[in-house]
Amino acid sequence: MIALYSCLLPRSCVQKSFNNLQAFPTRNLKTPGSEKSQRAILFPGQGAQYVGMGKDLYLSYPSARRVFEEADETLGMNLSKLIFDGQQKDLMMTQNAQPAILATSIATFKVLESEYGFDIASWCAYALGHSLGEYSALVVTKSLSLHDAFRLVRRRGEAMADAVSQLGVKTAMSALIVREENLPKLRGAINEVCSTLPEGEFVELANLNSKSFQAVISGTSFGVDQASRVLQSKRLAARAVDLPVSAPFHCKLMQPAAENMQAALKGVKFEKPIVDVISNVNASPISSVDDIPSLLVRQVTHTVQWQRSIKYCRERGVNSFILFGPARVLANLLKKDFPLDYIRPFTTVKDILNYSDDLKIIHSNAS
Repeated sequence: MIALYSCLLPRSCVQKSFNNLQAFPTRNLKTPGSEKSQRAILFPGQGAQYVGMGKDLYLSYPSARRVFEEADETLGMNLSKLIFDGQQKDLMMTQNAQPAILATSIATFKVLESEYGFDIASWCAYALGHSLGEYSALVVTKSLSLHDAFRLVRRRGEAMADAVSQLGVKTAMSALIVREENLPKLRGAINEVCSTLPEGEFVELANLNSKSFQAVISGTSFGVDQASRVLQSKRLAARAVDLPVSAPFHCKLMQPAAENMQAALKGVKFEKPIVDVISNVNASPISSVDDIPSLLVRQVTHTVQWQRSIKYCRERGVNSFILFGPARVLANLLKKDFPLDYIRPFTTVKDILNYSDDLKIIHSNAS
């Protein structure tokens, strides 16, 4: 859940941030502040999908084509056709959106890896993925096979869709503009609202995305609406925007989906990541391979600690971020919070061609 939140950013802010990214000068990554320990790679989550994403990569690079073909073969469906030429309403269905975003993210990464010699182990200290994007991070760090990842995220999407169909109540998610100084008060205020709701109504903090802009709440429609009103009346949130989503992600209403994923993850083989992967659940590196399945299960119902995850990296000197996959909202959030950092999103062939010099520098300096 990330691209949907761009509706919170003022148009001028988004445009300025995008322009800054486009104009960012090529920087020699051997300069101070650019060693391996100060770099991270990031992957987006659900909400980043759009029809046509990755098609230019598919047509231009065999390495990208192989990723989409593996998705089709693994899932037994023509997912690539849906991604490239389907209807947005079908692509937005969570059981389709999740493997589609995974495929596009990994295809982008594979192009940089095969065409430019991008070596994750030599280049960065941390890999992070927003919600669904954590599966992408596990794939590129060689902890999880791509075949298993496609199978798991398809199951994850189906489990979430099934959980919603069994709720028997309208659900919602709402994105909030919340200043950093109000973040510590947010969870308590939401819990207070929840305690006053009628039986069967519920709201919970789903995502903390940015120190200066975004938090997301999730639950029943009535609970989310009530919390939005109260938080604005208490001046803890400046604005609330309902999100066009199909499920109340990252709250206890997704417990049936979490139990489904617990069963799906049994027997899946994980390896130790070759680069530290920051968990969404606790905003710290996964310390043991044995912890990965339980963290992926807990992730379904727990708050996405994205802002804390970025803070963890920055407190350890990270100031260079490369982002792989569709949409640019993660990049825009980072640029808003840390305008002096090196932030480069790779979404299209044009991005790769525009920033090929950067990539050659990365490869040269990592060798």
